Amino acid sequence: MPTTTETQTTSRLDAVLERLRPIFDDIAAGTVQREQEHTLPHAEVRRLVDAGFAGLRVPVEDGGAGLTIPELAEVLVELAAADSNLPQIFRGHIAFVEDRLTSPPGSERDRWLRRFAAGEFVGNAWSEVGQGAIGTSSTTLDRDADGWTLNGRKFYTTGSIYADWIDVTARRSDGVDGTALVRTSQPGVTITDDWDGFGQQLTGTGTTVFARAAVDDENVFVFADRFRYQTAIYQLVLLSVLAGVAKAAERDTAQEVHDRKRVYSHGSASLVREDPQIQAIVGEISSVSFVAHATVRHVAETIERAYETSGRRGSDEDDATNIAAEIASAQGQVVLSTLVTQAVTRVFDTLGASAVSRAKGLDRHWRNARTVASHNPWIYKAKIVGDWAINQTPPPFLWEIGVATDR
Repeated sequence: MPTTTETQTTSRLDAVLERLRPIFDDIAAGTVQREQEHTLPHAEVRRLVDAGFAGLRVPVEDGGAGLTIPELAEVLVELAAADSNLPQIFRGHIAFVEDRLTSPPGSERDRWLRRFAAGEFVGNAWSEVGQGAIGTSSTTLDRDADGWTLNGRKFYTTGSIYADWIDVTARRSDGVDGTALVRTSQPGVTITDDWDGFGQQLTGTGTTVFARAAVDDENVFVFADRFRYQTAIYQLVLLSVLAGVAKAAERDTAQEVHDRKRVYSHGSASLVREDPQIQAIVGEISSVSFVAHATVRHVAETIERAYETSGRRGSDEDDATNIAAEIASAQGQVVLSTLVTQAVTRVFDTLGASAVSRAKGLDRHWRNARTVASHNPWIYKAKIVGDWAINQTPPPFLWEIGVATDR
């Protein structure tokens, strides 16, 4: 018999999915056309936000849906199966919500939770390109008589072009590494859709420039105070995207095979859907989809345990749950980065030359999976996992990219 908690969890998630699935269906119906025409999904993002997407993790008593991290992951996989760009658009928001959820109780925390519940969501501006040294930031947050001002140029600002706020990392004038929350609509903020990747083209992962953008005192934070499992939660979103891509590839391939009438004379059946060779390939894709989804669920459950110990930051238990979350997310990344990208190429083995038709848009599954798998290169995560397995070396919880100055 299910426990009361399990029943409440199921009904809560079911209620959210009942509300969101009609939107997911509409999103899926337009995915290929948006990709072909490079139409940014502003309307689709707004429909999700209006339906409560920004507040999925916000407690019910604060106006949100109160989902756990595993429940959130279920929603993200379904959304990714509809359009893999959409969950990644919300990646920075998902992380900032966790940061506010794990912050000390008080007016600051309450203010942000109310904003999320009201439908405001946050983009991301952490990365910089160029020849800057590792550990440095050319983006500055300066304090003068008029308050804080933000200056700098960021790239990979995923989701910011759709968002109400941007979460920006910067070096403060007092030498402290900080973050600032800046409204996208205010003067001094310019966002450009100049991401030129061959996949995930509609995530808005482009350039944002800050030119004396004003920042309120209440929206300036110390980076070292961020929640500990942030790298794991960022990776969980990408794993959810990969699982959704696999699910979409399974769905589209099965439908295309089922409907196909033309066969090869040297095939194994008079109908493609009855050909055992083709059935085996679709079975491979389906099996990868199953494993990807199961991996996401396990990683999400591990991260949930890190969330549950966040109130005892620095304790032995908190250290253990955060290490487990980081290792699990890295293990999932190592496996799914290769498994899903290999599986979605099998789509083209089922249909012959017609599979590469641009009108079908089946190529998006590989392009998007390959692009997502290129984030945070898995080869380094494999080393970290191996070092933990052999030597019990704790994983790094934060990492940076730039030019090494010791060479």
